[in-house]
Amino acid sequence: MFKGFYTAASGMLSQQRRTEMLSNNISNANTPGYKADQSSLRSFPKMFLSSLGSNQVPVERKLSLPVNQYIGSLSAGVYMQEAAPDFSQGNVTVTDQNTDLALQDMNVPVSRDNGRKSATFFTVSNANGEVRYTRNGGFTLDAAGYLTSSSGNYVLDDQGKPIQLTSEDFKVEEDGTISENNRRIARLGIVLADNPFRLVKEGDGLFRAEQGQAIGSAYNRGDVQFKLQQGAVEQSNVDESKSMTDMMTAYRSFESDQKVLQAYDKSMDKAVNEVGRIG
Repeated sequence: MFKGFYTAASGMLSQQRRTEMLSNNISNANTPGYKADQSSLRSFPKMFLSSLGSNQVPVERKLSLPVNQYIGSLSAGVYMQEAAPDFSQGNVTVTDQNTDLALQDMNVPVSRDNGRKSATFFTVSNANGEVRYTRNGGFTLDAAGYLTSSSGNYVLDDQGKPIQLTSEDFKVEEDGTISENNRRIARLGIVLADNPFRLVKEGDGLFRAEQGQAIGSAYNRGDVQFKLQQGAVEQSNVDESKSMTDMMTAYRSFESDQKVLQAYDKSMDKAVNEVGRIG
C-alpha cells in the first residue's frame, strides 16, 4: 500500500517540476538568444517480487523443500532528469538597431562526448569581473561608451577586454571586426564550446564553464564557420505551441497521479477506521 503512495507522489513531483520548466520556457519565448530547457522522465530501478514457500515431499520423513516463485516487477516511481538547454539556432530577426548583433552558427563540429553539435557564444564580463557566455546579442552602449549586454555586463573582445566606442555609429563585419570612422577598434570575443551541455546555466541568458575553465576562441579554426549580423538579434528557440501542448500533458498526468493518491488515501482511511471494528 505504502509503495503506491510513493509511486504516485513521485509522479506528481516529476510533473510539477516539468510544468515549472515548461512555464519558464514559455515566459522566455520572446527573450533574444534564450535556449529552451528540455528534460525527460525516467523510472527508478524496478523491484522484482517473489513469494517464499515450501513444497511437501511425499516421503516417509515428510521433508519440505523451499520454493521461490517469481511474481513480477513493481515500479518504484519516476523522476525528472536534470533540464538541459537546447542549443539549436533560433530565428534571426532584423531590428535595424545598430547595437544589436546576431550570432549565427554556419558550420560547427560535432562533440565527441555526445554526438551533438558544438555552439558559439559571445563573451561578457559580470560585475565581479568573471567571464560569462551568452547568445543574447541585444547590446547597448552605456554612459561611458562601453558595449554592454541587456543585463549590464561588459561585452568582451577577443583579448578579453571591454569594448569602448564613441557612438552607435559603428560597423561590425561578419567576422566580428568592429570599426568606427574607418578605423578598426576591436574584434568581438567569440568562443566555441565543444560540448555546450557542460555549461552551467545562470540567469539573464548567461552560461558559465564548469569549475571556471576557459573556453577556446572560435577564430582561426578550420572546422568552424559562423557570422555576425549587425542590426539583428537571434530569437528564442522556444516552440510555443509544442511547449503549451507538453504543459497540458504534464498537467493531466499530475491530475491522474493526484487521483491515484487520493484513492490510496481513502483505502488507508477505511483500513484504519473500519476494518476490524468491533460492533
